[in-house]
Amino acid sequence: MTGAPASAAGGSGAKPVRGGRLGTAAVNQASLWNIANILTMVRLLLVPGFVLLLFHNGGYDPVWRSFAWAAFAIAMITDLFDGHLARAYNLVTDFGKIADPIADKAIMGAALVSLSVLGDLPWWITGVILARELGITLMRFWVIRHAVIPASRGGKLKTLAQGTAAGMYVLVLTGPLATLRFWMMMVAVVLTVVTGLDYVRQAVVLRRRSLAAERAAVGRTAEALNEAAGSPGAVAADAGASGATDAGAAGVTDAGVPGAAVRVSGGSTAVEPAVRARDGAEAER
Repeated sequence: MTGAPASAAGGSGAKPVRGGRLGTAAVNQASLWNIANILTMVRLLLVPGFVLLLFHNGGYDPVWRSFAWAAFAIAMITDLFDGHLARAYNLVTDFGKIADPIADKAIMGAALVSLSVLGDLPWWITGVILARELGITLMRFWVIRHAVIPASRGGKLKTLAQGTAAGMYVLVLTGPLATLRFWMMMVAVVLTVVTGLDYVRQAVVLRRRSLAAERAAVGRTAEALNEAAGSPGAVAADAGASGATDAGAAGVTDAGVPGAAVRVSGGSTAVEPAVRARDGAEAER
């Protein structure tokens, strides 16, 4: 027993419900040092370690490249678990939202660029994959005000194909295995392009639907205001306000005049008695 409240420890004090919906309180109260964020930070730390292992001893030592493959494999495995754990146990944090996609792209980008520098992987493959990843990330920010593009099954398959192919290129393979890794990378490239185009299509459709819904909402609001302004109750209220204004104005004008009488009928003011009283007063003076 520490005597500290649950909120001070970064938790909500209640046992998380597996598969439960995330609420604002759950997101705010999730501790930064939870298992999901720790796995993300491990993946970030593995990026420079992977690069050092891959380039050690000139970059062509089979033993050190095996160590580099192990670091790459651990990073990819943590990518499979941290997001699932965060959603399942209400461990979502702002740090995780930002760090997780950065870690994903950092380890894959480091592998592709390093392999191209070593001459094992053509630069055009690295360029296509990195351009797609960067473009989709920017596009998500472009449409985030309108909608969130969910990760598709094709996108997950693309990630698996990329990880498998890049991992095979990290290892020193010859013969049929070298041929297999080439075709695996081709599959990854095709999935990268196809899913990228599908994400672009989804983004355009979602943005158009959101803008159309916004315009429709504005139109309905304008119609409601017009109907309220043109309703019989509003007209009667305007007429009553107009009559009250005329009556008040006439009363102020004729105040203090003996015998003055103001009569309102149908919205018009009768001031003849007031005029006669005023003429009589002037004659007496």
